[in-house]
Amino acid sequence: MKLIELNQEQCTKCGICTEVCPVGILDVGMNGVEAAFPDACIACGHCVAVCPTAAIDNQKTPLVNQAKLEEFPVLDEKTAQQFLRSRRSIRRYKNIPVPREKLLQLVEIARFAPTGSNRQGVSYIVVEDTKILQKATEATIQWMEEQSKTLSHWSFDYHIRSYREKGKDPIFRGAPHLVLGTTQNNFPRGRENTIFSLTYLELFATALGLGSCWAGLFEMCAFSNYDPLLKLFNIPEGKVLTGAVMVGYPQYSYNRLVDRNPLDVTWL
Repeated sequence: MKLIELNQEQCTKCGICTEVCPVGILDVGMNGVEAAFPDACIACGHCVAVCPTAAIDNQKTPLVNQAKLEEFPVLDEKTAQQFLRSRRSIRRYKNIPVPREKLLQLVEIARFAPTGSNRQGVSYIVVEDTKILQKATEATIQWMEEQSKTLSHWSFDYHIRSYREKGKDPIFRGAPHLVLGTTQNNFPRGRENTIFSLTYLELFATALGLGSCWAGLFEMCAFSNYDPLLKLFNIPEGKVLTGAVMVGYPQYSYNRLVDRNPLDVTWL
């Protein structure tokens, strides 16, 4: 089967698909649209998605698998602005587990995030067992204590005391779940693609009544290849951890939109 299949009756030879192809492999000839360099296709699906008459099909991104977009933009300007600004980093969670169906919705939407050259490549580990999180907290604190022996770090000292003396969880903040992103070792743009994907997850979480926050201290420990921590998650051989976001039901709701620093922009 050829990469591109064309409905000759529906194709108007408008050439829009060739214009949007990011790798420029499509061309319009006497017989309509053809792929000049099919092996270079990155399976982004733009050609199929943009066709106004649904005349083009691509075996890597079949028309049958593309959902019809009835209205665009989906959100009006004000709603989109309110939605994006309303997202907060949640550091206090209810002691209530999130149903697996909702957690699945989160990672399902994460896979639709844009990635460099459409490489995608991000896999997910969803932690539901709070005992694993407790062990991960202890391991991270132990790592911070080891680091503090040779490097003075006020933040580490504060969090260590908070955990050891007050019994607080400064690593996951009481979140009942953790979502880990992983990619193949040495995967191009693995960290960046994970950030894109988990950002999609974070934005969608608010629509499900959930809160989230990047697990920064945990990431610092994990990225140092601290074995007592990494072995808790059974990361598949050949893969590396590339990001971590805590998830749960927020204990408190926010009633106002927080301001940021003034816009700093340069026009050229």
